[in-house]
Formats: sequence, structure tokens, C-alpha cells
Amino acid sequence: MNPPIKVALAGAGAFGIKHLDGIRKIDGVEVVSLVGRRREQTQEVAQKYGIAHVATDLAESLALPQVDAVILCTPTQMHAAQAIQCLEAGKHVQVEIPLCDSLADGQKVLEAQKKSGKAAMVGHTRRFNPSHQWVHKKIAAGQFHVQQMDVQTYFFRRSNMNALGQPRSWTDHLLWHHAAHTVDLFAYQAGSPIVQANAVQGPIHPELGIAMDMSIQLKTASGAICTLSLSFNNDGPLGTFFRYIGDTGTYLARYDDLFNGKEEQIDVSQVDVSMNGIELQDREFFAAIREGREPNASVAQVLPCYEVLHRLEQQLAA
Repeated sequence: MNPPIKVALAGAGAFGIKHLDGIRKIDGVEVVSLVGRRREQTQEVAQKYGIAHVATDLAESLALPQVDAVILCTPTQMHAAQAIQCLEAGKHVQVEIPLCDSLADGQKVLEAQKKSGKAAMVGHTRRFNPSHQWVHKKIAAGQFHVQQMDVQTYFFRRSNMNALGQPRSWTDHLLWHHAAHTVDLFAYQAGSPIVQANAVQGPIHPELGIAMDMSIQLKTASGAICTLSLSFNNDGPLGTFFRYIGDTGTYLARYDDLFNGKEEQIDVSQVDVSMNGIELQDREFFAAIREGREPNASVAQVLPCYEVLHRLEQQLAA
């Protein structure tokens, strides 16, 4: 029997807890250290999940010789530097989406991964959600080809709050975070690189300093197109909704529910071992470590997404 993979998880907030819940269902993995900004709150989460070691500094957890891998659920602005820190400490790393908020930082992470030889993965969860997996399997079997994707990513966040409705210490971003999900998924499902990208954005929020509304158009080398609408101003319904228009059908993915164009639900419960995209993402990370292979959604695989985001950012700035 293989020894357990021992994990340090950084970020005890909403997404860190999603990962802890997923890892509980994965055999052969043990979270041995939890890193958080506020010790008291982090200690409470650690006690709930039976985690022995608590730290407020990632370096303290990286110094533990038993730690094999790290999952980073920290603020976006810390992702790239912390991913490099983990790789240089000889640890495998999974960093929550987005990998970075600048292309140069993402490129540095890839350089660090190549130098270390460790697994480095990014939490592009849409690749793992059963609804999108079902579509991907049809594409892989040659039964469906994407001609167009229409995607809506809508939240109501006119103040700096996280997914649990708690105040955030950092500012989220429509382009570098939420658009990254769709930009990567579109190229992944189309099986073709994005060669054209255009964006417009609405007014900049006077306090948050970010655009609260954005529209993006994409085209792949294969000719497939995508229209993405994003908003932090939308007062319901909330979430991300995908319409796949292809040569043999139309499919609508609403998180883990999938429908055909006639609104008939498709059973995706047997697509994978779980319906939880975060759990499936973590299973892929740990499987890649055990098997000594590149994970799906590796830094190398998703970096083209960040190249597109970089081009869009330059376009918006101009």
C-alpha cells in the first residue's frame, strides 16, 4: 500500500473549506498543516477537520519535512509567488484559479515547475465538472464539435465579499479570475488555440477599482467562437451558465446540471466517481503525484489562457 500523500493547505476561507471537504473523501491523502491569515479562525477550522499543525506563515508549513504537496487557496495576488515558493521548497503544488494576475508571473511559475520537476496544477475546475466532462467525452469520441459557446458569469458583489458573504481582504477580478475559467474551457473543449480575442468593459467601481461588467469575444484557430458576459452587478440569477452549440446538438451546462437544447436533463451522475468538481480536481492532482505524470490543468497546459488574458488586459488599457 502506498504511503499517504501529506498536504499543507494555505487559505482557510471559503475555497479552502471546499478543498478540505473534498479531500475527506479521497483515500491515501492527509492534510497535516493549515495556513491562515488569522490564527484563531484557522485553529477553529483545523480542529473541525482534525489538522494537527496550524501556521500563519506558509514558510513554516513548507519547512515541515513530512509535507509532500501544497494546495493554495490564498488571495489571487499571492498565487504566483507562493506557487514558486512551494516548488523551490521541493513540494508539489496546486494553486487555485487564477494562476496569476500578470502573464510574467505565470511564466515564472512555469520556469520554477520545470526546474523543480514537481507537479504544478491550477484549479481550472470546469475541466473536471461532470457536466463539462460529459461534453468533452463526446468531443473526444468525435461525436460533437463546438461551433459556438455562449457563457454568462453573473454575481452580485457590489462590495468586497467572499462566497460565504464575509468581508474580503483582497479584491476579486472579472478578467484574471472569472474570465479565466471560460477562456481555458473554450480552448480545451474546442481542441484549438484561441487566435482572436476582444473585450470591452463597463465603468470602474470608485472604491473597488475594478470594472464590474465585461464582455469578451473569442475565436479559435478551428473557427469556433465564444461570447462571454461577466458581471458583479447582476442581482440574480447568480452563477455561470454555458451554452454549447455544436454540429450535432446543443447543450446547456448549469454547474453540475446538463440539459440538451430542448431543456431535457442529461444524467451525468456516472461520468466520474463524484459530482463534486473540486474533489475531482484534487483527485487528479494526487493521482498525478502518485503516477509521476503531468496533471490535467497543469501550469504548462493553462498558460495559454493567461496569454489571452494578458492580450485582453492590454487591449482594455489602450
